Amino acid sequence: MRDNKVRAALRRGEVVIGTMVAEMRSPAIALLFANAGFDFMFIDMEHGAYDLATVADIIKVARLADIVPLVRVPDCQYHLIARVLDAGAMGVMVPRVETREQVEQAVAALRYPPVGARGCSTAKGNSDYRGGPLWEFTRHANENILAVMQIERKAAIEHIDDLLSVPGVDVALIGPADLTLSLGAPSPQDPMVQEAIQKVVDAGKRHGVATGIHLRDVNGLKAWRDRGMTMLTYSTEIDFIMTGARAGVAELRG
Repeated sequence: MRDNKVRAALRRGEVVIGTMVAEMRSPAIALLFANAGFDFMFIDMEHGAYDLATVADIIKVARLADIVPLVRVPDCQYHLIARVLDAGAMGVMVPRVETREQVEQAVAALRYPPVGARGCSTAKGNSDYRGGPLWEFTRHANENILAVMQIERKAAIEHIDDLLSVPGVDVALIGPADLTLSLGAPSPQDPMVQEAIQKVVDAGKRHGVATGIHLRDVNGLKAWRDRGMTMLTYSTEIDFIMTGARAGVAELRG
């Protein structure tokens, strides 16, 4: 059974740095991100064109490469959460949460009894096919699976203290684009959006919940790190390829 170094670091108040994969299907992407030095990677099943078998293959390589594999599921539904956990995901991000009931439902799906309602299957990717004693296995999983709630709706901001007071929530991670749309703001840099994000950071501190954000901009990530965020999610593999390719082509044509 593998310890989740990202969850442990966040609980110590340390900064962790990750990224997201949204299109590339080769499991080698996990090795590339691990070799780049990332602590974790999200596999995007909300907007990415992935089936479960592909996600499971990426997760296996990520675990072996010692980069923590996390999955953004499409929705807060038990079968979407449970299957990626059985495949070996070491945490799940649930998008578009707005109510306490949604958060409670998500946390229950992430945890085994007696603290949750997750069904048990031990000799799968979640144990690197080793299995283990039932109660030891479930205790370890409950102590290591990372529960990430994505905050990207106006209603979530309005009820943020209620959402983050749910036992078992580890991280509140901002989705800045959708939050901007939900607030009706002209851009993510608008003061309305920035104030809303700061409310999440402040609520996280009150409730002992880590906060984070997903941005393409290094300086933006640094700024939020300096304001208390600890889960920094930097760009995607698509952006890395396009940025590098455009820069090279521009230089060659210059």
